[in-house]
Amino acid sequence: MTHPEVMVSNNILDEFKTCTQLQYNGQLNIKSSKGHQWTFYYRLGRLVWATGGTHPFRRWRRYMAQYCPQVDVDKMQLRKQDISINHWDYRLWEILYKKQKIQREQINAIVESTIAELLFDLAQQTNFVYGSCDRNQDVILETPMSYTSADVSMKHMQDSWTTWSEAGLANFAPDLAPVLRRPEQLQQQVSPCVYKNFVTLINGKHTLRDLGVKMKQSVLPVTRSLLPYILKGIIELVEVPDLPLVITEDQNNSISTQPKRSTAPLVACVDDSPQVCKMLEEILTANGLRFVKIQDAVQALPTLIQDKPDLIFLDLIMPVASGYEICTQLRRISAFANTPVIILTGNDGLLDRVRAKVVGSTDFLTKPVTADRVMSVVRKYLPVQTPSQVKSRPQPPLEVCH
Repeated sequence: MTHPEVMVSNNILDEFKTCTQLQYNGQLNIKSSKGHQWTFYYRLGRLVWATGGTHPFRRWRRYMAQYCPQVDVDKMQLRKQDISINHWDYRLWEILYKKQKIQREQINAIVESTIAELLFDLAQQTNFVYGSCDRNQDVILETPMSYTSADVSMKHMQDSWTTWSEAGLANFAPDLAPVLRRPEQLQQQVSPCVYKNFVTLINGKHTLRDLGVKMKQSVLPVTRSLLPYILKGIIELVEVPDLPLVITEDQNNSISTQPKRSTAPLVACVDDSPQVCKMLEEILTANGLRFVKIQDAVQALPTLIQDKPDLIFLDLIMPVASGYEICTQLRRISAFANTPVIILTGNDGLLDRVRAKVVGSTDFLTKPVTADRVMSVVRKYLPVQTPSQVKSRPQPPLEVCH
């Protein structure tokens, strides 16, 4: 092993060119002035892999969905040591390849896309002028699955960055997530179909890159289409955390299927009161039900669409959007046509009850809520086991992928 050669470069592009010219074997580690880090792996002067960036796990999930849709990522579990190495992502693809879950062609496409993505981020974060670099001649990938020309990758990256900048997007990182801030203003400007798509997708949970994969487009047209709404303040781009993979304590297998998820009904509560949400959570979970709380009315529809609860408690009076409005929009979505929606209110007036029925609510529950009344409504619309039945239910065994 040779000691790392540390450099501070005014032109990071020169470091890539040097590695190509030297037919370099090893790693090129780059760190920006803001602390962003990337590692590019070389074999005989050609790029064979790259790691780092803001969302390594999101990236892994995204490329699995895009290039390997036959593999269900949500059914995979990993040991802690499987993701402790720097190139864990590449290692997982090697394992899947050896298990004949994916093909070499899929890995080649993933390698090229990953290198291109990280080079783009490097361009945006550093503009390729100034950053600390070090070369480490530990050869991690003795037998790479794919070789990529660094010169071709650089040319592709420069073209992509130029196009991105000329579209007025230079200040918008693709790893930011759009969130809908002014739904009522958007609803006035677009068709009901477009509005429904916006509410479903623009929920602050998917990055611009994630949305590109979901919409089967590159990130450029997706971001460009959102730009007018971003500039008007209707949509805001926010930072979101990475989405780590599930870790299991299983010591014998590096990749195994996840235990079967609980089949208990999921109940959602849309209420801006933390006390009401907490009370309902305690009542419902004590009776073996799963629970999700939504205290921001703006996030209600996106979260409900994503989680698809079996029953919804919906507060009548909330800022921005009332229970009436949310219920009306829910009933327009086919997936919620028959979902029980229970209106929560502190006012037991006849007018409220009539209006709640008109917008499609299933039932009515007045506050303050009590365990007896809550469970009476729940049992009316859902099959619910007693707590003793829930506790005695045997746990499914862990199944292993072969």
